[in-house]
Amino acid sequence: MNAYAQVQDLKVKALVKSEDLGYNHNETVLNEKSNNAKSRIKTMKLGFIGLGNLGQPLAMNLLKAGYRLTVYDLRREAADKLIAGGALWADSPRDVAAQSDVVITALPSPTVVTAVVSGEDGIFAGLKAGDTWIDMSTNDSQEIERLAELGAGKGILTLEAPVTGGVPRAHSGQITVLVSGDKAVFEKHRPIQEVMGGQILYLGGVRTASIVKVITNMLAFIHLWALGEALMLGKKAGIDVATVYESIRASSGNSFVTETEGPEILNGRYDHNFTMALAAKDLHLAYQLGREFGVPLDLGGLVEQIFARARLKYGDSAGSTQVVKLLEDDLGFDLRAPGYDTSLTAP
Repeated sequence: MNAYAQVQDLKVKALVKSEDLGYNHNETVLNEKSNNAKSRIKTMKLGFIGLGNLGQPLAMNLLKAGYRLTVYDLRREAADKLIAGGALWADSPRDVAAQSDVVITALPSPTVVTAVVSGEDGIFAGLKAGDTWIDMSTNDSQEIERLAELGAGKGILTLEAPVTGGVPRAHSGQITVLVSGDKAVFEKHRPIQEVMGGQILYLGGVRTASIVKVITNMLAFIHLWALGEALMLGKKAGIDVATVYESIRASSGNSFVTETEGPEILNGRYDHNFTMALAAKDLHLAYQLGREFGVPLDLGGLVEQIFARARLKYGDSAGSTQVVKLLEDDLGFDLRAPGYDTSLTAP
């Protein structure tokens, strides 16, 4: 049994043991944070728009914490679990806002964010002066700044709070939240962030969090492609691919991407709950920042083009990890290895 499989086996055994004892670590962490948050802002009414792979677990953690939650998504079925747990459904972003003191968005693109926030039936049409909009999307930093100014003209407060760390951490309430905006507004809404996230980092004024989030995503995609090249180089050299992977994990070449997405390459699932279209969008946002600030993003630009090729070949909805399959298809070698079944730990 390889080192990865040994760790997963221990996790499964620990989970089974904890369930036998009626104990779940993630729920305990959430409950502890929930009790602290509820004691500070029990009466705040929240709205959540965008119930995809990331938004749904973030919203669920707020619901578990005891918040009154109103939700909306283009797909009504995306809200089924939340409604079953006590959330209220609204028929539009404007209706969500009209029933909320704070509206949170987790949406797939800047274009969608703009339509949902400032459209005729959007959030700003329903919020009142003194209410707050929190955007947890990976957004265009200039557009979030423009929307924040538009909201300020109506007396609406804005925070941007994109998250990083992957969907499993969103489920457990341990995802990292990058927050920017007015410091007093951040402190007022910190309990909400603490329910959804583990490490909460305040970065400064509006626009800062969007820039940092795009930087971290660019790095992650560069690491992902580099990992694929490294694994394929070892495979073509005649070395067992699992041996190469475990050596990387134990070396200075290790990374968060290696730990979390490496197994998805080795088992062939390529499923990290993040689509090729979203990856391409984020890499293009990084490219735009490079142009704006005069930074030549040689690696970032190259990886953007690699992802563009993968998106064209595999489609918008393919998992972003599947970019590594380009190497497999081009060279005629796969990177499969036994013992990396991530379905055991999937949320």
